[in-house]
Amino acid sequence: MFTRKPQSPTPQDPAAGLPPSAPAVLAAVVRAGDVLHSARTRIANSGGALPTVVGYTGYGSTTWVRVLARVVLTRTTSVSPRGKVRGWQSFTSVPVRNSEVQVHIGEASHTLHADAGGLVDVVLECSLEPGWHTITLQAPGSVRAEARIQIVDPETTFGIVSDIDDTVMVTALPRPLLALWNTLVLSERARTPTPGMAVLYDRIMAHNPGTPLVYLSTGAWNVAPALTRFLARNLYPDGALLLTDWGPAKQHWFRSGRDHKRNNLARLAQEFPHVRWLLVGDDGQHDPEIYAEFARAHPAQTAAIAIRQLSPSEALLAGGRTVDDADSAHLGGAQKVSAPDGAGLAQQLELHGFL
Repeated sequence: MFTRKPQSPTPQDPAAGLPPSAPAVLAAVVRAGDVLHSARTRIANSGGALPTVVGYTGYGSTTWVRVLARVVLTRTTSVSPRGKVRGWQSFTSVPVRNSEVQVHIGEASHTLHADAGGLVDVVLECSLEPGWHTITLQAPGSVRAEARIQIVDPETTFGIVSDIDDTVMVTALPRPLLALWNTLVLSERARTPTPGMAVLYDRIMAHNPGTPLVYLSTGAWNVAPALTRFLARNLYPDGALLLTDWGPAKQHWFRSGRDHKRNNLARLAQEFPHVRWLLVGDDGQHDPEIYAEFARAHPAQTAAIAIRQLSPSEALLAGGRTVDDADSAHLGGAQKVSAPDGAGLAQQLELHGFL
């Protein structure tokens, strides 16, 4: 039933270099988190909350699919008839740990289990034609939910990986406050799209039919519904979301956003060895560094690197710009372009034949 998951490089032990007392303190924090989760689960159950499966856009080939979803406890009034969690309820819902999930792909049915964070991230065998497909997911006691899956044609040789914050949307917030604000406060209706980026992606995909688009971000999975609505409202092309979990784990205080991006890029390179990726990010985080590492390690799978230049005020809020003077000779031969908006990036990418 299952295919072998491509193995990502093992990240460096995040606990290395911590004080000797840190593991004990971290273990206590994890235990406290378990107690809090149990209390929230009891309160949710007593209030009539029911399991709900939130399906995320996935991807795959004609022989396998990567299924992404999350099982949470929500009140029935916060769930649409198709299993979508409405509004801020997606931020405060309680994950259902280790829940059983039935996944239906075409005529095939699979039984999966969510992890301790309620997340399902599993590769399944399938036989699907290239293009977009809809799968269904259901947990015990939940309504049936849907998720879209993009099946990449084996003949496809070009794809896009895009960052989100300050790349496709303007955040204009200090980095320490960004995650909290995006998660608990800001509606997707109030978010500002980066000028010209949606048009840029649409043009690239029109020039390269069947292009897979992956939105790779360090944001948490519980913001996925809001991000999906933002992307659709601002006419960004459909694409898979690859987000991450927050909070302490057994071996480290916080999960590394950089490792999350590095590991998923390496995984995409292994899953689609025939695809050359256009890597799009901004110069306010670590995108230039991470993309340059990928280009050197996978020169045959790097089409180009496109970096959005932040304005002086955006760079100040982001904690400064990344200094990146690597040329194509230091990027495995890949082209590198940069501009403050999508129109500027489009002009340069057109010169290199991507439009």
